[in-house]
Amino acid sequence: MKKLFILFALAFSIPAAKAQLLGKNQVNSRADSLRGTLTPLRSCYDINYYHLDVKIDIDQKSIAGSNEFAFTATQDFTKLQFDLFDNLKVDKVVYKGTNLPFTREFNAVFVTFPKAVKKGSKDKFTVFYSGNPTVAKTPPWDGGFIFKKDAAGNPFVSVACQGLGASVWWPNKDHQSDEVDSMLISISVPKTLQEISNGRLRSTVDQPDGYQQHNWFVGNPINNYDVTFYIGKYAHWQDSYNGENGKLSIDFWALQTDSAKARPHWDADVKPMIKCFEYWFGPYPWYKDGYKLVQAPHLGMEHQSAVAYGNQFKQGYLGRDLSGTGHGLKWDFITIHESGHEWFGNNITSKDIGDMWVHEGFTNYSEVLFTECTESKAAADEYVIGLQKIIRNDIPVIGPYGVNKEGSGDMYPKGANLISIIRQLINNDEKFRQILRGLNKTFYHQTVTTVQIENYIAKQSGLKLDKIFDQYLRYTKIPVLEYKIDKGSLSYRWITDVKGFDMPVRVTLKAGAYTLIKPTNDWKTIKIDASINADNFKHDPLFYINVKKG
Repeated sequence: MKKLFILFALAFSIPAAKAQLLGKNQVNSRADSLRGTLTPLRSCYDINYYHLDVKIDIDQKSIAGSNEFAFTATQDFTKLQFDLFDNLKVDKVVYKGTNLPFTREFNAVFVTFPKAVKKGSKDKFTVFYSGNPTVAKTPPWDGGFIFKKDAAGNPFVSVACQGLGASVWWPNKDHQSDEVDSMLISISVPKTLQEISNGRLRSTVDQPDGYQQHNWFVGNPINNYDVTFYIGKYAHWQDSYNGENGKLSIDFWALQTDSAKARPHWDADVKPMIKCFEYWFGPYPWYKDGYKLVQAPHLGMEHQSAVAYGNQFKQGYLGRDLSGTGHGLKWDFITIHESGHEWFGNNITSKDIGDMWVHEGFTNYSEVLFTECTESKAAADEYVIGLQKIIRNDIPVIGPYGVNKEGSGDMYPKGANLISIIRQLINNDEKFRQILRGLNKTFYHQTVTTVQIENYIAKQSGLKLDKIFDQYLRYTKIPVLEYKIDKGSLSYRWITDVKGFDMPVRVTLKAGAYTLIKPTNDWKTIKIDASINADNFKHDPLFYINVKKG
């Protein structure tokens, strides 16, 4: 997900300076383009494997080590770009035993090879680096390292970098379109502490300086911002779930000081959540790497196979229900939402950060589905309708492409309500479920564009949805249903930015019931029950629209 948190922070009056970065008048810089554009210097190589090997000095708040880039050349080239924030020093870039020349511009590093690397060839180089990474001021809203203490005074350290970029702490090709196929994460920390990362632990190796190296292998594709570590005094316990693809390992890591309350709290949600999401979305995407829930020194993040948890073992979102309905206080928001991202965000990842609604809209809707699984369809409907009150309609949900900028924080509740509308139009819950499962199967472990998602849903549903997607994702305003009632006749039309907008909608044509009508941008008139007038004419609130008396 994007940092879940900008939108929800706004809903509860938490400062949201980040949101201002998305304003309509913002001028994108050269640094934005270097970070967000897939230029030939980035598209010339396809990442196959990383080995990140670093030592974290907690006292000095520093990092030192290396990352090996193993790649396949997609074209002939002599120069490529990788990314590392400029407050971190590139000590050297080694290729076949030789130091390569490099230059830096903002957070981009350009490496020149002694001769052309040929298309189709497999090759590798290693970047050695060091320094003091950015420390997050209010994590996870602003990215960076987090250095805290637990209740007993022990170090409690992690990182959160979605949006800002993984290159805030390690060198990589920092663009969502190219996920590494597999990765070895080697993190050395003081041997008195535990360290947890993505994937499965292969080994621990004692170092002569009182440190211990923890080697975690990720056997699946992973996006850069999901790569993480957690350092602290942890309690660890294990469980398993018999899922659609067999036995899924479940690992829980809570601080020793919190483990007594963590066990029953997590037990209440995790297996019901996996069961629900496998039913709606298909098999958990990372059986090879397992599922871990890890206590973090920040609110939460969807770190693949090692989900970050910091919701203080409270129900809802830090004890609050974002929908205002009461249903959101019956489960832990962070456990459910961040785990939902294992399907939408981690399994299916947007190529460009401007399309992050694909992560957040579907995952916000996963909360709706979990409410349905654990309560009822009526409760789920109330939940998604309740989310409408925190939609701001400030800027479009889709952000500008190629400059590492997200769209509106409305990508969460507005995205969820868009999916809810599509479900109403399909009007067949089994067909809707198969579309959600089909998305995760068709785009399994892939990066996608909004257009790919739109086209898949339209084709599988058999519905004409392009104008609906356009209005809700690419424009700020939502559709307005303008109407007039006169002597038993209803006249109606859509007022929209999108020309030819023709979304069906349910309204009251007779008392106590909704009927589907098919407005367009032109006026239509039909006969209605004499009991319906301007005071009691309503639309089905599962259709997120505005209504205006003409």
